[in-house]
Amino acid sequence: MASPAAAQTDPLPSWNDGASKQAILDFVAGVTAEGGPDYVVPAERIAVFDNDGTLWAEQPFYFQVLFAIDRAKALAPQHPEWKDKEPFASLLKGDVKSALAGGEHAIVELVAATHSDMTTEEFNSIVKDWLARARHPKAQRQYTEMTYQPMLELLAFLRSSGFKTFIVTGGGIEFVRAFAEDTYGVPPEQVVGSAGKTKFETRDGRPVLMKEPGVDFIGDKAGKPVGIQSHIGRRPIAAFGNSDGDLQMLQWTCTGAGLRFCLYVHHTDGEREWAYDRQSSIGRLDEGLDQAAANGWTVVDMKKDWKKVFGFEK
Repeated sequence: MASPAAAQTDPLPSWNDGASKQAILDFVAGVTAEGGPDYVVPAERIAVFDNDGTLWAEQPFYFQVLFAIDRAKALAPQHPEWKDKEPFASLLKGDVKSALAGGEHAIVELVAATHSDMTTEEFNSIVKDWLARARHPKAQRQYTEMTYQPMLELLAFLRSSGFKTFIVTGGGIEFVRAFAEDTYGVPPEQVVGSAGKTKFETRDGRPVLMKEPGVDFIGDKAGKPVGIQSHIGRRPIAAFGNSDGDLQMLQWTCTGAGLRFCLYVHHTDGEREWAYDRQSSIGRLDEGLDQAAANGWTVVDMKKDWKKVFGFEK
């Protein structure tokens, strides 16, 4: 058992001692040791994190989809035509499975209808209000309580070690920006994600940015390294994900020169969270597992490596 003094200095107290935790500590020690062979100057200490399934849970559906569903129900009285139009018709009947059976197309249509025709400030306020009152369907906790305590500690540890931490997500950039700073300590300018079309207008003599229907950029899969280059302009030296949607981000990060670190969160805990990987329709981790084994990336076994998953656990 660790001594009280050691416990106080442990930057990752919710991580069990083992290969995953040690790999993180060794990497940070290497890139921050001035004069050492792996030293990286602070300006180049860029770490990128996926959000869904990496920083917070993503089951039974991506949380932004659940937000869009609630938003569609609230807007339904203004859209009587939705009673006969999918995916809205099924949603309004409470049949979420059928509504989302259309896959990405259905989600894009749902998001377009519920995330547009408002200013960016209005959208930010709507998201914050939803997060304050909505509850996760299984845990009955606020969605921002469904964050992984070990990953919050990792974010803080990296920042205390001179890293700049970014979120690189397939989710909506404005959606994540609404809570990222309060929840993760990541300011809005350090969020990279999918984006809808936005237009500058003058309304009542006031300049505003209007969210419009349509997709401008998809920040998933191959879009992640593209978004990193567009928004950050530096190749990261550390990348953290949980699914095949993060694979290209990890490949882009870990093929750079010098010491690099790539980590997958593997959802193996069906009691405290959910257990899923290769066959999951949400957060599938299949090719990524194979690539992690082939390339020597760190794979966190959530069940074995984490003392606690969520901060609200006793």
